[in-house]
Amino acid sequence: MQLISAKPSPFGRKVKVMLIETGQDDEVERVEVMTTPVATDPAIAAANPVGKIPALVREDGATLYDSRVICRFLDARAGAGLYPEARIWDTLTLEATADGIMDAAILMVYEHRVRPENLVFEDWIEAQWSKVVRSVKAVNDRWMSHLNGPLDASHIAIGCALAYLDFRQPSRDWRSGNDALAAWFTTFAECDSMKKTAPE
Repeated sequence: MQLISAKPSPFGRKVKVMLIETGQDDEVERVEVMTTPVATDPAIAAANPVGKIPALVREDGATLYDSRVICRFLDARAGAGLYPEARIWDTLTLEATADGIMDAAILMVYEHRVRPENLVFEDWIEAQWSKVVRSVKAVNDRWMSHLNGPLDASHIAIGCALAYLDFRQPSRDWRSGNDALAAWFTTFAECDSMKKTAPE
């Protein structure tokens, strides 16, 4: 199998962490591309008609795309139980929250990277950050009992989302007022799977 992604992508990192945590990392070739919404890399366009990363090219089936789909597939393939049926709705909701954080943070980056400087919309950037702030606060206030439980896919997603905030928005303080989540992330960031997948 081949995983098409980009080294800085938090969605790609989520899949890479899942590969390590489920013992499948050696079974997947990593294909790193450079792509943006206005200049889609041909490899990802061929794999995913939407043109987004990551995509998992399988030898024995259709290419899978969207990190949630890929992570569910990898978990099922390994029988790892990182989408536990007993708490599946909590796991999926928390994973969706993490993906929302990553989406908003990526849009903030693209506003400066892709849009001409004279057209950059600062209010849009701040609106995206407000989504991040609300989501991080919700996780800190409502989801710590889940995050302090057994590892599942939502832990991986939240860990990658918070790491991406540190990577791309280091001047913004998501930790303020979110002490429980900040303490959890300090520990989670030390996992081997997180260290091995850290963007350069």
